[in-house]
Amino acid sequence: MRKLSAIVFVVAGLAVFAVAAVTLNVGRSKRAEPETRAVEKNVAPAPTRKAVVVELFTSEGCSSCPPADALLARLDQTQPVEGAEVIPLALHVDYWNHLGWADPFSSRQFSERQGVYAAAFGNDSVYTPQMVVDGVREFNGSNSSLAQETIAKAAREPKGEVTITRAPSQSEGFVHVTAFIDKFPKPAGGQPADVLLAVTESGLASEVARGENSGRRLTHVGAVRSLRPLGGLPEAPGAEFKAETEVQIDKAWRRENLRAVVFAQERGTRRVLAAASLKLFE
Repeated sequence: MRKLSAIVFVVAGLAVFAVAAVTLNVGRSKRAEPETRAVEKNVAPAPTRKAVVVELFTSEGCSSCPPADALLARLDQTQPVEGAEVIPLALHVDYWNHLGWADPFSSRQFSERQGVYAAAFGNDSVYTPQMVVDGVREFNGSNSSLAQETIAKAAREPKGEVTITRAPSQSEGFVHVTAFIDKFPKPAGGQPADVLLAVTESGLASEVARGENSGRRLTHVGAVRSLRPLGGLPEAPGAEFKAETEVQIDKAWRRENLRAVVFAQERGTRRVLAAASLKLFE
């Protein structure tokens, strides 16, 4: 485990997100089933297991991180926890880039998100690899037994239902995504909860030429390519959330390996209230 002492990235709100065109439509009454549900390949299927968001703060510049990257890949590929659907989010931080290798998947935004977690957990430092399960439990990202135990516990918690649909966009290089959330548990203490959209890519690899992992070939699943807010969950009992947005697809990303992940998270406790993912392309 690589620790960065006495550094906590404090940001206003949850994090700094790119400005995006988002159309919100939050209702208070139950809605009819959307027509897009009929197009099964474009809709996230009804879950038979509860989705659990597993975030891994990692870096290609950190020699302690490859075992954690491998663990995240196993959790994603084998889905070993009964009753749980692991949704991997690999967030590559940028604060190890000065060690000789600039992680091509790193972002200052992800370092800042980790700093928000540090403040929520009462930590005076950040470290890699750090695994965070459903926003409320953190530990060394290489600890397989603790990861499975924590995921199993998270899957027993009440969760909302998330429907994600996709459709062709009228703009080249974009995909139209709609997110709908209902039946979500009431946020603790009436605190606000944000809905976030992540685009992840798997099947990534780097031939590391310098730094602590020099000479190694590192592979990644669930690498977060973009992360931005879609809005806030409504506070009224029985209310629903709906948002539509255009997702820009970088030409360098492999379309067949991209997923949209939508999750609702309390702003204070960081608890994940609902989550789902959907392949963006077939």
